[in-house]
Amino acid sequence: MKKFILFDNDGVLVDTEYWYFRAGERALASVGVRLDLDQYLHDMAHGLGTWHQAARTGVDEATIDRLKALRNEYYQESLRTEQIEIDGVEEVLAELAPHVRMAIVTTSKRADFDLIHANRGILRFMDFVLSRDDYTQAKPHPEPYLTALERFGAARSEALVVEDSARGLRSAVAAGIDCAVVHNDFTQAQDFSGATHRIANLRELRDLIR
Repeated sequence: MKKFILFDNDGVLVDTEYWYFRAGERALASVGVRLDLDQYLHDMAHGLGTWHQAARTGVDEATIDRLKALRNEYYQESLRTEQIEIDGVEEVLAELAPHVRMAIVTTSKRADFDLIHANRGILRFMDFVLSRDDYTQAKPHPEPYLTALERFGAARSEALVVEDSARGLRSAVAAGIDCAVVHNDFTQAQDFSGATHRIANLRELRDLIR
């Protein structure tokens, strides 16, 4: 039986992946560059993202720095105004809470994370949160999940990671932790062959922890 669940945030607990892409798309459009979705998804699976495409089209570093700030503004605007809830998440967490301890391990910046959860009830079920500011090496490096294990004082065998991306899966596998990949339309084409479990939604976690 699993005693600890380590959740990714974006795409697992909240539906933010699309809006992050749209923010980058809008920023690049301001300098006449089209952000290709298929290439973006491929790049994201390999730890890259919006600015990899920008650099390949010849956008210089100073312009990219300016566009990053613009992307962040657009993204935070979406976090404030768009519907990003995933149906049933809080109900599942409430059912799991008497049986397991839970934490969030995310590559989100703390400012974005705090904005996402400012008016939601998800955090009341979590022992702690590790954001991008809380570790040195980002996913797919194992450090984020190893840091969470250390914080809990948990053995690898006692924990289950819940992810929606190949990058997050590789982080869990590198840390030696079982990983359940939950379906996400935005990442469904990525390579999840290393996953311990594939689940359609978080409701299926109830059977996995027994």
